[in-house]
Amino acid sequence: MFIWALLVTALLVITAVWTQNPHHHHDISGPTPNNPVTGKRNLIFMVSDGMGPASLSMTRSFRQYIRGESFDKALYIDHRLTGTSRTRSSNSLVTDSAAGATAFSCAQKSYNGAISVLPDHSPCGTILEAAKRAGYLTGLVVTTDITDATPACFSSHVQTRAEMDEIAAQQIGLGPLGRSVDLIFGGGRCHFLPTSKGGCRADDKDLIANATKDLGWNYAGDREAFDKMRRGENVDLPMLGLFADRDIPFELDRRNEATVYPSLSEMTVFALRALEKASKSNEKGFFLMIEGSRIDHAGHINDPAAQVYEVMEYDRSFQGASEFLMISQDEGALVATSDHETGGLATAIQEPGQLPVYNWYPAALAAVTMSSERLASMLQEHISSDEFQTQSRHDLKAWINETLVFGGLGVNDATQDELNDLVDNPDASINTFAAIISLRAHIGWSTHGHTAVDVNIYTSGRANTSALQGDVENTDVGKFLQDYLNVNVDDVTKDLRKAFKFDESEAVNMEGQDDIIQKGTQAAMDAMQRWVPGLNA
Repeated sequence: MFIWALLVTALLVITAVWTQNPHHHHDISGPTPNNPVTGKRNLIFMVSDGMGPASLSMTRSFRQYIRGESFDKALYIDHRLTGTSRTRSSNSLVTDSAAGATAFSCAQKSYNGAISVLPDHSPCGTILEAAKRAGYLTGLVVTTDITDATPACFSSHVQTRAEMDEIAAQQIGLGPLGRSVDLIFGGGRCHFLPTSKGGCRADDKDLIANATKDLGWNYAGDREAFDKMRRGENVDLPMLGLFADRDIPFELDRRNEATVYPSLSEMTVFALRALEKASKSNEKGFFLMIEGSRIDHAGHINDPAAQVYEVMEYDRSFQGASEFLMISQDEGALVATSDHETGGLATAIQEPGQLPVYNWYPAALAAVTMSSERLASMLQEHISSDEFQTQSRHDLKAWINETLVFGGLGVNDATQDELNDLVDNPDASINTFAAIISLRAHIGWSTHGHTAVDVNIYTSGRANTSALQGDVENTDVGKFLQDYLNVNVDDVTKDLRKAFKFDESEAVNMEGQDDIIQKGTQAAMDAMQRWVPGLNA
């Protein structure tokens, strides 16, 4: 009897170990001799632009504070940490978003500013384009311009990220491959319209009219049209949704304008349901790229209040995508990472000559009701008003202090130096407002640009993500995406090279190579000008 008991116990232990070991689960990471890709599957790839590990630490503590949660209450995404990613580009230890996204979309390194082209300036096929060719439906969801670096790298090919007019044209299907994207949600209407219609294109083309009349797109241009989609149940693809002229406002501001702009989490849920429904009778599922775009912008400004709300909204979107996979009838994987960190964020500061204070103060951020971007816009609007023309310096300072500093930041102890900076340098006020709140919260920043810090990788779903464990290159993330869908980007690359008439014999010695790389770097600097006035390359 004793021997039988031992045998039963041993069997139970072996069974438990077997079932708990993830390597014995159904491996659906990608094609291998023992793991052929069979059945339908969906792939969700999320990019938290500019979010480093410190952003998560700051947001976690902030949310605990405003909700009265215990110190061990984590963000949803915290429980899905898988590994970390190294971020350098082909020509710099510090990447920009274009080179970072090219590493994801093409699984290859390229120079800063490159939109899915390589250092020899040849185009590289992307995961989205290959997925579309293989029969998957595809989508892009962002909160910045849809023509910005990250979404552009999945859906277009240009030498520098500044070529947004051309990016927009390729995204609707006017490029060499035709239409590769089935669903687009985001901002950036500006580059789809000529100036005569309120846009910012350098030519007179109306790409929205072109898309709807000639290319079969359906269009949604405001919140009302978005709501008519009924959470993705009433969407006819292809769908072009452009809900702002440029960026969708920071979540800190957007939450007070919810009747005007959809949130990232709302767009995520709508897109997932729309793609799932449209692919229901297909053999293949879908590929969807979702970007929490404005985490990066908050980092460029050095605005901690704007950033914590952006990260919380990204966390909600990640949760929504993860829960979608849980209830989906199809196999699916969710991979989330950042292209780089922005701002050199530090969750505490010690000023020179001061005794160390090992703390930072979420309460200061909790008092903020408007982003530094919104406050700077209000100041510029006031300066342009008739009231300003007759306002004394004393009265202007009082208005700034009462309406903007206290009214928007919740700061009641602004110094005369801070107020004088706002009066004397209104063009730089976005950074002054951010510095005022950062100081009160005891949050530090080392730069208004990007840094080379490794960034986190998160996964969810039933896929074997062991290839993303440990510290990997950003190109390894791109390779995982390709392997999971079992798509061939090489064939897409060959067709692109033919279409662009790329001559491989001239690849290494192309004239102007350094000039194009410099233009890419300048384009990245130009993008930063929107949040860091007076920046010099």
